[in-house]
Amino acid sequence: MWQLFREFLLFLKQEKKWWLIPLVGLLLILGAIIGFSSGSVLAPLMYPFM
Repeated sequence: MWQLFREFLLFLKQEKKWWLIPLVGLLLILGAIIGFSSGSVLAPLMYPFM
């Protein structure tokens, strides 16, 4: 897992695509929110957004 993260950072450094960091971070946060709340009390609150 850490090798993948390191390789991704090297790619960003080489290609100078630093704008991808916030995008990937946002996607990870969204995935975590959906994953952690899929079976909880927050699930009915998410239905209007899906």
